[in-house]
Amino acid sequence: MIEITDVSKIYKLGPHEIKALRNISITINPEEFVAIMGPSGSGKSTLMNILGCLDKPTEGSYKLDSIEVKDMNDNQLARIRNSKIGFVFQSFNLLPRTSALKNVELPLIYAGKYNRTALAEKALEMVGLGERINHKPNELSGGQRQRVAIARALVNKPSLILADEPTGNIDSIAGEEIMEIFQNLNNQGITIILVTHEENIAEHAKRIIRFKDGRIVEDKKVDIRRNAREELNLLLALEENKVYKK
Repeated sequence: MIEITDVSKIYKLGPHEIKALRNISITINPEEFVAIMGPSGSGKSTLMNILGCLDKPTEGSYKLDSIEVKDMNDNQLARIRNSKIGFVFQSFNLLPRTSALKNVELPLIYAGKYNRTALAEKALEMVGLGERINHKPNELSGGQRQRVAIARALVNKPSLILADEPTGNIDSIAGEEIMEIFQNLNNQGITIILVTHEENIAEHAKRIIRFKDGRIVEDKKVDIRRNAREELNLLLALEENKVYKK
């Protein structure tokens, strides 16, 4: 599905060059669940921008479904982003004065689809928010806002979801709920690439790629994956025990 070959990304700041990525090569197959880790400035966000067709490499090749991305014009890139890729961000990126339903409808408007309400309602039901479709973001918890963002990413039925620190702004219980959704979506055949600083979140994936100084320093399969449903049940039991003791 994804072929990154000898990709470098260089930003020029006046007379200086910043090498964000240095000759990296990655292959990601359909239905994989990959976590990308690394310290700030390691290149992981730059890679996500390239994978999401928001930026192009300075050098090297990026093929998505065997199509060379660097040869596409802006309109072609926009179509790819809207049809093949769903984005989930740490800060949710929801319109604050608009209902959950209308937020999820936005990609459908860009795609020119007509049955927007029904499709958006179905996407919200998939993430467990069927009864909250008319609530605005300020009427939802952090975890619920992230679920709206996931529904928005799903509504055009992408084959790839890119998630940038999706549990960074929510508590542990909500985080496990989000990871359960991702694991379920991956089990349904959607490829997921997730950036995270949290080791326990990365261990929900099937594979972890670690970056440092723009290079890949480790690429390995996860031997024992965390099961989000089991982790969630444990956290809920601990929470219930705390309340009981009080």
